[in-house]
Amino acid sequence: MVLLESTKIPLGSEAPDFSLPGADGQIYSLQSFEDKKVLVVVFMCNHCPYVQAVWGRLVALQERFKNEGVQFVGINPNVANSDYDEETLEMMKQYAQDYKMNFPYLADEDQSVASAYNAQCTPDIYVYDSGRNLAYHGRIDDSWQDESAVTQKDLAYAIQDLIEGKKPSEAQKPSMGCSIKWV
Repeated sequence: MVLLESTKIPLGSEAPDFSLPGADGQIYSLQSFEDKKVLVVVFMCNHCPYVQAVWGRLVALQERFKNEGVQFVGINPNVANSDYDEETLEMMKQYAQDYKMNFPYLADEDQSVASAYNAQCTPDIYVYDSGRNLAYHGRIDDSWQDESAVTQKDLAYAIQDLIEGKKPSEAQKPSMGCSIKWV
């Protein structure tokens, strides 16, 4: 496992479009979420301990903000790498069920979407405003290992700012996690 941090992406960058299959059998694109005020794109995968540690927090945040026009979407770029038995569409379906996912979980089978976003690690989190311009690219909070030790809820603060029509702070700390398994 190689630990990486998300790379700095200029705030205001436009969200790259995609068309990806979901674990639920549907195809999703940016247009699928055009009615949402805030779009949170999370590059994630099944086997990464960093993702597994925060998966429940992502589900809880989607639940918390679902009536505020916020939509989360998970994208798995590691399904392209056959070296990992857990990284298949079938296992994505299982993980989605096990974690009671309340947002789409998509397979980036050729890693083109992860590449277009310049994603580096899992989780790698991008928050877009209603115009689909990057407003936040950073960590979920300040304690990925221990939810009870969290004192700074960076992702929740950024989402709340956007809901209230404010810009999130530009002082954003990177996400960190396992490297994407590029093929």
